[in-house]
Amino acid sequence: MKLVVVSGLSGAGKTVALRQYEDLGWYCIDNIPLDFVEPLVAHALINDDPRYARLALGVDAREAPMQIGYFPEHIESLRTRGVDVDVLFLTADEEIILKRYSETRRKHPLSDGQTSLVEAIRQERSLLAPIANAADVTLDTTRLNLHELRSAIDSRMPEGSNAKLSVLFLSFGFKNGIPDGADYVFDVRCLPNPHWVPELRPFNGRDAAIADYLSAQPDVLAMQSDISGFLTRWLPSYEAQDRAYVTVAVGCTGGQHRSVYLVEQLAAHFKTRFAQVVIKHRELGSIGSAGV
Repeated sequence: MKLVVVSGLSGAGKTVALRQYEDLGWYCIDNIPLDFVEPLVAHALINDDPRYARLALGVDAREAPMQIGYFPEHIESLRTRGVDVDVLFLTADEEIILKRYSETRRKHPLSDGQTSLVEAIRQERSLLAPIANAADVTLDTTRLNLHELRSAIDSRMPEGSNAKLSVLFLSFGFKNGIPDGADYVFDVRCLPNPHWVPELRPFNGRDAAIADYLSAQPDVLAMQSDISGFLTRWLPSYEAQDRAYVTVAVGCTGGQHRSVYLVEQLAAHFKTRFAQVVIKHRELGSIGSAGV
């Protein structure tokens, strides 16, 4: 099993980091008492439950000071069991943490009627010193925004470099209305319409007869190239902003021929670029993955 302990100063981004591990498929537990960790690991080592293959635990100043003091011993004990343990500690400058608390208006876990926010931040830094000193990686988030912090977590793991954006390519007919929830809508009603070719009318855009007809039309090829180029330029920006899903809708008049053909072509083009590429033909009532 692989175990990551995520700790750090309140306001430095520990919760964001832990959620990023969760998004990458790790099983995450926040604010776990340290004396529960070894029994949890012992249980995990004798079970085949895939959840325990990659486990991320959040530990912070809410833990008892005595347990925090024993943190290095806890970690060493796990490593003697053969557990691959990595400790990530997040920190930030005091003025930045103050600013973040003023923006969120959240209560610091160590502040109370007798302890100001500044005093709480300084107490916490001292309290968490045993964890900070035992950290394998210390990440200073002073100059990182939310997206940069998530990218920094991604970069620490092989799976973080893989595309995580799921793209749905959706064909539809304008005569039945524009679909809800589409991020991009492309209108291809200006293209040559197989509907007006009697022998092609019974087919749809997934059939070879329609594909042969449309692929021979220069305007269809130009539209496909333009849409593909636009998406190649801008979909990575959605990835950079932590978007999990994007819907690209392509519409023709009836949603049977042109839009279906172009959705199939676009999905085939992007299927190796993103984590998941899904095809849906609203008017045909079908859904599937690219290449299927």
